[in-house]
Amino acid sequence: MSSSPHPPAPWTRTLAVAALLLFVACPMRSSFAAPTENSSAEALRATHQRLSDKLNRSSFGRPVQLDSMETADGLQGDVHAVVEHPLAEIGAALKGSAHWCEVLTLHVNNRRCSVASGPQGREMLTLYVVRRYDKPIDQAFELPFVYRVSSSSPDHLLVELSAESGPLGTSNYRVTLEAVALDERKSFLHFSYSYDHNTMVRLGTMAYLATFGSDKVGFTVVGKTPEGQPDYIRGLRGLVERNAMRYFLTLDAYLSAPGPDQAERRQRRWFAAAEQYPRQLHEIDLDTYLALKREDRQRDGPAR
Repeated sequence: MSSSPHPPAPWTRTLAVAALLLFVACPMRSSFAAPTENSSAEALRATHQRLSDKLNRSSFGRPVQLDSMETADGLQGDVHAVVEHPLAEIGAALKGSAHWCEVLTLHVNNRRCSVASGPQGREMLTLYVVRRYDKPIDQAFELPFVYRVSSSSPDHLLVELSAESGPLGTSNYRVTLEAVALDERKSFLHFSYSYDHNTMVRLGTMAYLATFGSDKVGFTVVGKTPEGQPDYIRGLRGLVERNAMRYFLTLDAYLSAPGPDQAERRQRRWFAAAEQYPRQLHEIDLDTYLALKREDRQRDGPAR
């Protein structure tokens, strides 16, 4: 991780983490891990049945269900969705850490991603995240993940990324993607992420969201405004919901254009999808976003 010759004061550093957590791919703890592949697949199919009414009536305009929660030590977000992709196609696109680098760097604040072999032959993926899209890459935080395909069969896919430590008081990052086939054309996905934070980071994040980030909202409707419009959740759960949707959209964009020469097509699709929810996700204009991603690829090359 890069460092500054003049370290900021502890409270300033805490607010910096708070800003970072608004955008970082907050990896997660899997809430659905099962002892066997068959039982895990069956559990996910049962979840599909349980959520079928919500998926059919989803406010996202497509069969997507977004949930969030504050855990004892951090935050967790979950997206369940029916997608128009066969499971075999999803497995081919999303097995391999290099593919996940292409997925994760669609996010505007993820400026670099590299893969390497780690201890004991583990496959490693390191993500470089800036607090704001206009910050230089040498100010990025590094998040080193262990990448693992825990299950891969014609009926079930489970991919897990984990990072035990993160920047400035965060830890236990987990990102999980699980999918089962619904039929020959459709699959059901569960994307989950979580991380832990210490008390100082939690308080600093809440302070940021109550001041500089007070206009930021999530997707859960908690009531109505005096004008009769939806009143959306704010604070920590609003934060985690924004990230959950951003990262689901990176997966969706990549699955729609998984080829090696499709980078800009994926970027345009991700941006257009995010702009469908401007109240929650608008941060940047298209030309600036594409220019940043072009700069990243020119700097690091297509393989990153």
